[in-house]
Amino acid sequence: MGDRTPKEYWNEKYAATDEMVYTDLVNRFVKEYCEDLKPGKMIDLAGGEGRNSVWFAERGWQAENIDISNVALTKFLAFAESRGVSAKVFANCADATGFESVLTPVDLGVVGYLQIPMPDLADALYCLIDNIRKGGVLFGVWHSLDNLEAGHGGPQDPDVLPSVERIREMLEEEDLDIQVLEVRDGQVQTKDGLKPSRTLVLKATVL
Repeated sequence: MGDRTPKEYWNEKYAATDEMVYTDLVNRFVKEYCEDLKPGKMIDLAGGEGRNSVWFAERGWQAENIDISNVALTKFLAFAESRGVSAKVFANCADATGFESVLTPVDLGVVGYLQIPMPDLADALYCLIDNIRKGGVLFGVWHSLDNLEAGHGGPQDPDVLPSVERIREMLEEEDLDIQVLEVRDGQVQTKDGLKPSRTLVLKATVL
């Protein structure tokens, strides 16, 4: 990231192409674990160009995409319009570690691939949990720490790669019923084709 702020870094990344940096397809684990949830209100934390937000909106959810990059959010709103769900989505330019939601309390909080230092990730998750109603769902997906040795792609910095143990310790004092906290086999696209990756998945109910 160099001397750039996180906002500058991500704005440059998203502005570098008119195409979607992370595709317009919903994350496979978000789809697997959230497809059967009853539509309501949701926060997509650090949702970028909104591939997950728009997928939820197409299924009847009110979706708030909170991201630090205004460039990503501009692309998100255009994407939502192209899919006919502009009335269902909200763009909120804010830091994941401290934000004010426009939809709070929500029924679902999703955080997908927010790879930041563990103290910052803890702040982001605590803030997200505070905006989920009791009985609502927290869902997270990350490149896992063991992806460094057993997978491909993702950050190569162990400080921004959570493990099951790190997330469990982070959330131990939160009022949550954790149903899923495990590392799953995934895939990443490389110049040499699809390669295996290790993905950490979290699903919990707020008590």
